[in-house]
Amino acid sequence: MRKKEEKKISIAVIRRLPRYFRYLSDLIKLDIKRISSKELSQRMGITASQIRQDLNCFGGFGQQGYGYNVELLYDEIGKILGIDKRFSCIIIGAGNMGNALANYQNFRNRGYDIVGIFDADPRKVGTVINDIKVYHIDDLESFVAKQHVDIAILTVPGSRVNEVASKVTALGIKGIWNFSPTDLKLGSDIVVENVHLSDSLMVLGYRLREKLNGSEQ
Repeated sequence: MRKKEEKKISIAVIRRLPRYFRYLSDLIKLDIKRISSKELSQRMGITASQIRQDLNCFGGFGQQGYGYNVELLYDEIGKILGIDKRFSCIIIGAGNMGNALANYQNFRNRGYDIVGIFDADPRKVGTVINDIKVYHIDDLESFVAKQHVDIAILTVPGSRVNEVASKVTALGIKGIWNFSPTDLKLGSDIVVENVHLSDSLMVLGYRLREKLNGSEQ
């Protein structure tokens, strides 16, 4: 089903879609054919009402008295997320984070093909990470001219991220996944996702501290 064109979907709903996708994948592995919003809510820890509201943003996929066809819902959410398409990606920065991302096998399963890695360190240039060659950053322009690239994954220091982002966007790359400590804010024609792993860790630390404090009372 197509989403309603006249209604803008909130970013909060969009950020929950990958989580639905993961849980539905697990249900398929368990050979579960259908599930109600109540049963799904119990597994995911969010309300059944929230699940119905989220899915209704895209036209709704359930049937009264039946619930959701797990495989159908999985496929439809996958299409909404673009899983049925393939995106060509490059990584800029072959340090620890760049290495970890290059070695993450699930990207390809989700439709993201990493086709090149770039770094300014001559000691890294020419090496191969998970069958992906590391090129010198100076070769970026010629590489992009020969091979279409949808997404640039930035794992560079915060002091260099704006410079690198400007170079990337000038080459026509429209998607940036930014792992640097500095948030990127670019033009409306560029899609940026800023990722801060330390933020999530600090939230975990806060929740853990609250639980420990509560147990001491």
